[in-house]
Amino acid sequence: MPRFPHLRQDFAASIVVFLVAVPLCVGVAVASGVPAELGLVTGIVGGLVAGLLPGSSLQVSGPAAGLTVLVFEAVSEFGVAALGVIVLMAGLLQLAMGLLKMGRWFRAISVAVVEGMLCGIGLVIIAGQLYAAAGLKAPETGIGKIVGLPGAFADALGDTEALTSLALGAGTIAVIVLWKKMPKKVQAMPGALAAVMLATLASLAFSLPVATVEVEGLLGVIQPPGSEAFGELAGPAIWGTIIAFALIASAESLFSAAAVDRLHDGPRTQYNKEMIAQGAGNTVCGLLGALPMTAVIVRSSANVQAGAKTKASRVLHGVWLLLFAAALPSALALIPLPALAGILVHAGWKLIPFRQIAVLWRGHKGEALILVVTAVSIVAVNMFEGVLIGLALAVIKTAWEASHLKLEVIDKGAGPIQVYASGNATFLRLPKILDSLESLPQDRPVELDLSGLHHLDHACRTALENWAERHSAPDTGPVKVTSAEPAKATAP
Repeated sequence: MPRFPHLRQDFAASIVVFLVAVPLCVGVAVASGVPAELGLVTGIVGGLVAGLLPGSSLQVSGPAAGLTVLVFEAVSEFGVAALGVIVLMAGLLQLAMGLLKMGRWFRAISVAVVEGMLCGIGLVIIAGQLYAAAGLKAPETGIGKIVGLPGAFADALGDTEALTSLALGAGTIAVIVLWKKMPKKVQAMPGALAAVMLATLASLAFSLPVATVEVEGLLGVIQPPGSEAFGELAGPAIWGTIIAFALIASAESLFSAAAVDRLHDGPRTQYNKEMIAQGAGNTVCGLLGALPMTAVIVRSSANVQAGAKTKASRVLHGVWLLLFAAALPSALALIPLPALAGILVHAGWKLIPFRQIAVLWRGHKGEALILVVTAVSIVAVNMFEGVLIGLALAVIKTAWEASHLKLEVIDKGAGPIQVYASGNATFLRLPKILDSLESLPQDRPVELDLSGLHHLDHACRTALENWAERHSAPDTGPVKVTSAEPAKATAP
């Protein structure tokens, strides 16, 4: 039996993934506010480091559109020099979480929060890249980007260069969308790469007045974090960004792994090992001063669909990226920026889960609300705080639903009024409990049966005892309480 029985399939798949990765690596870097080559560096590390490690055999890692917003915010606040130390510390945090076997816990995150996160990121990417497509400077805030779009379009219509740039970006999107309708043989070349090549040829052939990618050279952009960057760790502000990088990159990678597992019949993802692989990759990216790395569903699905069988395909794609970055860096300088903006607008659009929103609204309106609030919060505030707001809402919703309580009042007109409580009595339901009990007539004896409760927290127990003391009139006798089982009557 040959040593590499699937080398042919893996080799072919690696070429496809490489062609998909090049425009996305460059586009994500430019949109993140860093040199284009840093996107390629992260793609190379994703292939050669994370690609060699166990975890998810067919998943491909590199710079992701989903982290563009977070990276841009970090670079704007702390500078490009601090990016390396942020990514390094996030990678070490991922390694620790993997070694502590916390990978599987990311599967417990509310789907509504994850979809809301992707939706919010998609909206911010689209809004920001529409300015880039027109060659205009985008406002810094998410709300500013969206509110300022009508004015930006009005400015572009009166400026020939901006209108030309915008048309090239729109043409790029059109090629990507229509490419799927081309013959299968033509589709062997990824639509994004075809769109960039056509935009580049059009720009050169007609000498279009559009901005192109600035090239500094591969070695010129690799900047390991220095002592000044590590000094930033003394301030608390940077740690929020580090934690956000680690958690969001981990969540995106592990959710991508679950999606990739559904695409093939090979070995399943080992989540803790995949977390370690992502952490190792980000640690190396941080030492090189590159962009953060995460598993990317676009590249991963292309890998599976191209017939990859083992991790060799993703490692080879890293080799091809390295050869391209070393041998043809000047080719990047020919790529028009509006073409890259068009690619990212399309990527942002695909992040918005239109179908999931409709499904959730029909069956789970509360989950749909969490999705929308998370997305709006990311646009209105920032990515990290938006996700925290979504998680808090998900926890509150779960706690509210878990504290289901039923109160049954039986009044036969004579004798004591009987009240039966069943379910979970928590502080969230306390107003309802007290409203029901305080509406009972004061001059009638009451029998309160709590034996049907599965859980009685300390707040409810104390409130019920106080109500029983206040309710009893001098001539009716005390309220008779049948308690829940001692083991079930627990304090929070």
